[in-house]
Amino acid sequence: MKRLDDLVKKALEYKEKGFNEKEIGDELHLSVNTVTWLLTRGMKGGEPPRDVKIGWRSVGVYGSRLGFVSAAMSDIILEEMEKSEGDFDSVAGIAINGIPYATIISEDLERELIVYRPSQERERGGGAFSSNYADPSGKKVVIVDDVLSSGDTVRCTIDDIQDAGGTPVLSVVFVNKTANDEILGVPLRALVRARTIA
Repeated sequence: MKRLDDLVKKALEYKEKGFNEKEIGDELHLSVNTVTWLLTRGMKGGEPPRDVKIGWRSVGVYGSRLGFVSAAMSDIILEEMEKSEGDFDSVAGIAINGIPYATIISEDLERELIVYRPSQERERGGGAFSSNYADPSGKKVVIVDDVLSSGDTVRCTIDDIQDAGGTPVLSVVFVNKTANDEILGVPLRALVRARTIA
């Protein structure tokens, strides 16, 4: 998807399959504003929002590569815990793309695994924790996801962990497309920071 027309086509395909704009953004690793522009480009015209398209398929197609990236994320988590003289009980993977990383990190660092599915209907909170995995109640939780675009998904995750009686202590992502180093008071770290500068 090197060309804009390819992104428009892919966004429209997802829309036809019933995906909402948030879900399309998650699949294409684009902000909701960019997805809205892609879907309405012919009607509204204008310049697209500034955004960076992130593709990590070459990592995602092999479990060993996911393991390498997860090992680097684990190292960041341990570094941050040492700096803050803190600890954590659980690793929460945000569905869908944060789950593979969180699973490997959970195993590497011998912590519980929480699986979180954010609500597609609400901007703040309202998601669900899978009952097949650990519960965040009473736990210090590290949040893991792939790409942070606006930070809305991590905000929802933080809200829902707190509402469930847990304490988010750190968020770690593969790529951060913002200038943020924290969200709602929770430190944010990434392997890569990618954003437009003009």
